[in-house]
Amino acid sequence: MRQFILPLLAILLFAACQKESTTTKTEEQIATANKPTTKIKIPTTKICRQVWMDKNLDVTTYRNGDVIPEITDLTEWSSLTTGAWCYYNNDPANGAIYGKLYNWYAVTDPRGLAPIGWHIPTDAEWTTLVDCLGGDEVAGGKMKSVGTIEGATGLWVAPNTGATNSSGFTGLPGGHRGSNDFLGLGQVGVWWSSTEYTAANSVFIRFLDTNFAGVGYNALGKLRGFYVRCLKD
Repeated sequence: MRQFILPLLAILLFAACQKESTTTKTEEQIATANKPTTKIKIPTTKICRQVWMDKNLDVTTYRNGDVIPEITDLTEWSSLTTGAWCYYNNDPANGAIYGKLYNWYAVTDPRGLAPIGWHIPTDAEWTTLVDCLGGDEVAGGKMKSVGTIEGATGLWVAPNTGATNSSGFTGLPGGHRGSNDFLGLGQVGVWWSSTEYTAANSVFIRFLDTNFAGVGYNALGKLRGFYVRCLKD
């Protein structure tokens, strides 16, 4: 059974290593939510036997076209029991780079957050990705975008340890929305899984950190805002 280190900016334990497969960049055509005959191209990356979108989800409607509300007020956000999204620091300029932060209720809404043909990965599917890339201690470097702010070469605050993006996942440091504030821009990127740890309180997530070459693993509260990276069905 996995163990948790609750501080978000912490690296987690080692998993058995497997050989990394060659990654492949391509594009997938998907139907838009409320216009199924209209298709848009989505950049994807094949990592081992999985096909991932290579950027964070950035939609404002569920599959059926129903609107997901943008909630900017921190107090309102913390009391929600329905789906919502926001930009980091409520700034659309951040959204253009990192995509949208969603709450747990948007992730699990039965109308479907992911486009048709895609889904939010389970905890087990995240584990498959990490194991394919060599395990918890090294996979993060292969998933992080390269460069640093200080070197004018990337979006991460230095040191961006171990970053090569050899997988093509292109994980960005978009931060997250906590219970009372926005945190971690330039330092961490955090993604939902679709797997609950406890039905009442927490959900498994994965995160990348500038200080570590690994992939962080934790179970955090449903009232937070994290990014979504979709996996092909």
